[in-house]
Amino acid sequence: MRVRRLLVLAGALMLLAPVPALADPPGTGQPGEYRPVRGPSAPAEHRFLQKAVRGDTIPRHAHELAAAQADRIPAAGAPWRSIGPTNIGGRIVSLALDPRRPDTVYAAAASGGLWRSTDAGRTFATAWPDNGTQAMGAVAAAGDGTLYVGTGEPNPGGGSVTYEGTGVYRSTDGGTSWRNVGLRDSGSVGGIAIDPTDSNRLFVAANGSLYSAGGDRGVYLSANGGGSWRRVLDVPNEFTGAVDVQIDPTDPKRVYAVLWDHRRTPVKRTYGGVGSGVHRSTDGGLTWQRLEGGLPPAGPEVGRMGIGVSASEPGRLYAIVNSTAGPFAGFYTSADAGDSWTRLPEPDVLKSSQSSFGWWFGKVWVDPDDARHVHVAGVPLMTTKDGGATWTADDASIHVDHHAMVWDPRYPARAYLGNDGGVYRSDADGDGGWVKAEHEPWTQFYSVAISPQDVTRVSGGTQDNGSLRSWGGPAFNEYLGGDGEENIINPRDKDNVFACYQYGNCFRSTDGGTTMEFFTPGTTADRRNWFTPVQFDPSDPRVLYYGGNRLNRSVDNGVTWTPISPDLTGGPGQDTYPYGTITTVAAAPSDPRTIWVGTDDGRVWVTRDLGATWAKVLDGRPWVTRIAVSERDPATAYVTLSGYRSGSDQPHVLMTRSAGARWTDISGNLPSAPVNDVVLGRAGQLYVATDQGVFVGSAFAAGHWLRLGHGMPRVAVDDIEYDGRNHRLVAATFGRGIYETTVP
Repeated sequence: MRVRRLLVLAGALMLLAPVPALADPPGTGQPGEYRPVRGPSAPAEHRFLQKAVRGDTIPRHAHELAAAQADRIPAAGAPWRSIGPTNIGGRIVSLALDPRRPDTVYAAAASGGLWRSTDAGRTFATAWPDNGTQAMGAVAAAGDGTLYVGTGEPNPGGGSVTYEGTGVYRSTDGGTSWRNVGLRDSGSVGGIAIDPTDSNRLFVAANGSLYSAGGDRGVYLSANGGGSWRRVLDVPNEFTGAVDVQIDPTDPKRVYAVLWDHRRTPVKRTYGGVGSGVHRSTDGGLTWQRLEGGLPPAGPEVGRMGIGVSASEPGRLYAIVNSTAGPFAGFYTSADAGDSWTRLPEPDVLKSSQSSFGWWFGKVWVDPDDARHVHVAGVPLMTTKDGGATWTADDASIHVDHHAMVWDPRYPARAYLGNDGGVYRSDADGDGGWVKAEHEPWTQFYSVAISPQDVTRVSGGTQDNGSLRSWGGPAFNEYLGGDGEENIINPRDKDNVFACYQYGNCFRSTDGGTTMEFFTPGTTADRRNWFTPVQFDPSDPRVLYYGGNRLNRSVDNGVTWTPISPDLTGGPGQDTYPYGTITTVAAAPSDPRTIWVGTDDGRVWVTRDLGATWAKVLDGRPWVTRIAVSERDPATAYVTLSGYRSGSDQPHVLMTRSAGARWTDISGNLPSAPVNDVVLGRAGQLYVATDQGVFVGSAFAAGHWLRLGHGMPRVAVDDIEYDGRNHRLVAATFGRGIYETTVP
């Protein structure tokens, strides 16, 4: 999640000024500010609470178990095709260089698998199986060229729900084939360090599950390339994990590890605690001690820490400390390998670099040729050239929110950087001259919009990369900033487009997004969800609906709005969950007076008289993700529900033919994973998007599902759109961009 201006890269953004202050959403930010909510806490709240059942956490191995169920479902249909974007990128959590192949770089995408570049970071091709988990934590290359990958993202925040992984994998052929080598219960992996004198000897920082206690946690050592493991650094608490491990390049017997307490529950998150701290081994990882000597002593306010080890000055270390609450809490250096530490100056530019979510970063990188030249991960990339006395920030020449950096020993001034915008290369030691990768197809999409008038016209909202469009430039380009949320395109006028950023800040355009008009102040709502629904009436696109906690209707293409419902929710719950907002709106194609609405607190409503009266037809369900209404019968509707379940028999897909008087569970053989969308095709075809891909069923054989097509990676699909005129289905994936397939 980046801190950035609301901007438009293509054309001028027309903002209405002044604008009324909007209601403050749950999350960070100052009262009355007209800007996107800052910090990854906001989407983390949204996506976690959507995926969890109220009052419960996400069960251990829920994603892996659902994937196994999905694998048992036969596939049918045409192949899927990736349609971009290739030029945008997305969050990179780790980088590695191939020691035997010049200009070969490996990049681990948060929820998009592992990628390989053979042209010094200009273009990337997949180096990971599509049918494996796409959740990445760390990648490292041994001296003999063997690759190791730790799965499961260790960063608890951002648009990602922090999907857990399935352990550590090894490849001896540059990523062509992989073998699982253990630590399957590690949840997420924060780092991998390989002994430079022995390619079979490696350490893994097992970070554990964010949601469930126990499992493989701490630092593990293998002396036989992953053939067997032993935990050499245990953790003091059931929610403490190892988020980093590094071998001192000047002395391989010296190993450093960072432990970190982190836990997410239905009502709170705790990203620090008494188990957090830096540890050191001086005997090759056999025994360890927690380092203090000036570093903060163990305590509940110690949050995520990051360390950097110098290769040019033996014993020189740097450490950044953030508080449990998130803000910066100190920057330190040691000249004696961590025995004693000195707290360095803390100018505002350094402190502010961590914003209120330092737990999103925790990385320090020391120039291998200059121990005084240091980069620190933050919202901007922070740089000091005098050992921490003074600092500069770069948040203009590169995307923000940084997670990975590596220097290329073949070119002493060449460095690669991974952040929420993808991969960059600098030939100036990371002090500028950054060049962004040209082909990096791992963008995380929340939504997709298509036009039956022009099959090349696609737009969508993305995590940390705004709302993107396929027109208006030679490639995909951003036309609205913030985190991109709802995007829609008028089916009768491809230049009439709508796009939103977080918490229902939405805009309309009549020129394809070149100029945008902010319309949210004209709507009525006490609360707006992170992803606020905006939909056309299928019988008349001049009519639109916008859902806060009340439903708003426009009859003039979104220029003016009128509320047509009371509060359709139970109000905000404990710690703002549920938010008490509308999450989906569906007007009946055959009867414009019938409108269906779903909410985040598990309610479904229907009006048969254009909002004069409302009937609650479902209650007490998990988060309602989408409703689809039959083209011919306004009383026939399909409702999808989110939430990973722990042995629960609650349905994920419900159907009614009686306007909600009676419901039938048609989940059938679908995997036990959140269902994020449902659309109706021709001849009674039903298509559902899930965290395990897209499935097709029939309204006439309800409950029997097939995996749709083949060739789509094992990645969550948040949104699907059906184009009956051109016989296609388009899917927004959360980590692998946009895919499309031909349908009957």
